[in-house]
Amino acid sequence: MAADQDTPGQDTLGYEQARDELVDVVRRLEAGGSTLEESLALWERGEELARVCRRWLEGARARLDAALSAEGTGTQGTADRDGEDPAV
Repeated sequence: MAADQDTPGQDTLGYEQARDELVDVVRRLEAGGSTLEESLALWERGEELARVCRRWLEGARARLDAALSAEGTGTQGTADRDGEDPAV
C-alpha cells in the first residue's frame, strides 16, 4: 500500500502527465537492460497509464459530443450572435 502513496494515483494524474510517463515507460522497455521483474512492473504501470489516458480521451469525446449535440438542438428559436431571432 505504501507504493501506492509514492506513485500518483490514477485519479490525480492529468492526461499529459499520464501520457508523458507512459512514453517514458515505453522508452525504458524498448531500451532493454531491465530484469524480468522490472520489465513486468514497467509493463503493468504502462497498462495502468494507458487506461488513465483512455479515460481522459473518452471523457473529452463525451464532452465534445454533448457540446455538439447541445449546439445542434439549442439553436432553434433562440437569438443568433447578432441578437436577431433566426426563426423570424
